[in-house]
Amino acid sequence: MSDNYLRYIPIEPGFCPANPAAEAAANMLRRLLPAADEVQTRLTSRVRFVDAGANWEGVTCPACGADAQSWWSDAMSEAAETQFESLEVRAGCCGAVVSLNDLHYRWPVGFARFVLEAMNPGERGLNEDQLDSLGAQLGCRVREIKAHV
Repeated sequence: MSDNYLRYIPIEPGFCPANPAAEAAANMLRRLLPAADEVQTRLTSRVRFVDAGANWEGVTCPACGADAQSWWSDAMSEAAETQFESLEVRAGCCGAVVSLNDLHYRWPVGFARFVLEAMNPGERGLNEDQLDSLGAQLGCRVREIKAHV
């Protein structure tokens, strides 16, 4: 059986909310998505890649718009060697220096130490006002990632 997740991460990969803010945001998400099987927070010591699972459909360069699939995997492997301490890479298509976090992913993904997620939420996602409120609760802007695993 497969599961769907709505994952919320700070736009800034290294941002970690204070524990009371994280708990309040989790409670807010439980109220916004009452059908969710589970809502949880995760905090890691290092930045990690937060993917969209089976929703992956590719990536393009923000500098030139070219398909980045041919160089993205190597760039990810190189960044992973340093545990994503730096997300800046030289785009294999145009040579621009870009952040892996700012590439144009067809399904949103990102990099974060903190993740707030709802499993099988029963909704397709939050609206802009709800995203803004969740971000305000955490003390940062957030990105929504829709994952299917």
